[in-house]
Amino acid sequence: MAEEDGAAEAGEAGEAPKKKSKLPLLLGMILMLAGGGGAFFATFSGMLGGGGEEAHEESGGEDMAEAEPLEPVAFVPLDPIIIAMRTEGRAAHLRFRAELEVAPDKQEEVTLLMPRILDVLNTYLRAVEVSEIERPSALMTLRAQMLRRIQIVTGEGRVRDLLVTEFVVN
Repeated sequence: MAEEDGAAEAGEAGEAPKKKSKLPLLLGMILMLAGGGGAFFATFSGMLGGGGEEAHEESGGEDMAEAEPLEPVAFVPLDPIIIAMRTEGRAAHLRFRAELEVAPDKQEEVTLLMPRILDVLNTYLRAVEVSEIERPSALMTLRAQMLRRIQIVTGEGRVRDLLVTEFVVN
C-alpha cells in the first residue's frame, strides 16, 4: 500500500524522478589530477626524496664509492652439447654451450674433470622434459640445477658460476 501511495504522489506531481548530480564525480576527478600532478612535480624537482637530475648533479658524485678491483677469474669453455628430444611426435634438438667461471689457480683442475662435467650435464639435460624447457623461467632453474651438479662433481670451491652462452631448442 505504501508503494502505491508513493507512485500516486509521483504521478500526481507530474514530475520525473531527479537524476543524481555529476558534480561530485567531476570535482573528484579534478582534485585527483591536480594531486597527481603536484606529487609528480614535487618528486621530480627534488622536494621529496630521490630528486631529479639537478639533485644528482649538485652532489657531484662525491658520495660514490670507488670500485674495488675484480677478483682474478678464468673461464673454462665446455664443449657444445646437442641433446635429441622427443616432443608430441616431433623431433627436437637442444643445443647447449656454456663456460665455467673458476679461480685461475683451479683452472687446470677443472679442465681435468671435464669428462665428468660433460657426463653430468648430458645426463641431466636428457632427463629434462621439453615442457620444462619452454617455460619462461626455465633457463634460470636449469642453470642453477646444472651449476649445483657441476659443483658436486668438481668439489666445493672450484667452480664459481656457470655462464650459459647458447641455449637453443629447434
